[in-house]
Amino acid sequence: MKTVPLGSSDERISAIGFGGMPLSIQGRPDEETGRRVIHAAVDAGMTFIDTADVYCLDDRDIGHNERLIASAVGGRSDVKIATKAGLRRPRGAWTNDGSPAHIKEACERSRRALGVDEIFLYQFHAPDARVPFEASIEAFAELHRQKKFRYFGLSNVSIAQIDAAERILPVMSVQNRLNPYFRENVKVAAECGRRGITFLAYSPVGGGRLAKKLPQFDLLIELARKHGASVHAIVLAWVRSKGSTVVPIPAARSIEHAVDSAKSIDVQLSVEELAAIDETDFDRS
Repeated sequence: MKTVPLGSSDERISAIGFGGMPLSIQGRPDEETGRRVIHAAVDAGMTFIDTADVYCLDDRDIGHNERLIASAVGGRSDVKIATKAGLRRPRGAWTNDGSPAHIKEACERSRRALGVDEIFLYQFHAPDARVPFEASIEAFAELHRQKKFRYFGLSNVSIAQIDAAERILPVMSVQNRLNPYFRENVKVAAECGRRGITFLAYSPVGGGRLAKKLPQFDLLIELARKHGASVHAIVLAWVRSKGSTVVPIPAARSIEHAVDSAKSIDVQLSVEELAAIDETDFDRS
């Protein structure tokens, strides 16, 4: 697997990462299956894994995905694990909590769940409208000074919020949604490329129902046949084209899907093929 720099740091991560969320939320497989999927992803070269404390069923299950990943690959120096803070899961809901107290508490839980003293990449999961954005970032800055994590990232943010965060703490990565159905972050991905910030594209094939719709589009079927790849691999290649620092982080609940995502790194689309996908309307209905 090709590797790429993590932002302006000296670290390198796999050019396709692995998103752990489906292995721990509703509909998740049993833990042994989850570990097999993680092993398959890593063996295929996806040695950058993204997780979060809230990838779980509810607030009684906080840290499930972190613990699962740690049980599968914890202690391996070649595997880089990124996690996040800033959300809660009361009774299975997804709610924001960007308060400094919550961020600091979440950091301690995540360090225990991952079995590390220093988190590799710690990300602010999403801005909280009830808490000044800068106050949330200052909490991360304090944790960084205490060496609780090595590198800092943002998620679900605008360019203006990247600017605001960078005045406090260097930003190595930005994780926003990007796929053919949802293109609202194309400009953010391009801007991250210009700044040398890694753009982690989550839900790169649409997620759930929309990912299953991809084989219905004639253009993708044609391109998949031409390149000898799956339609999902074609879409991942399109996502990578949206910025010089884009790293898709597809998820998987099966070994087959994990390996297929890793193989997508070999798909290179022409300018004309990329433009054809750009011009296609991916109906979400």
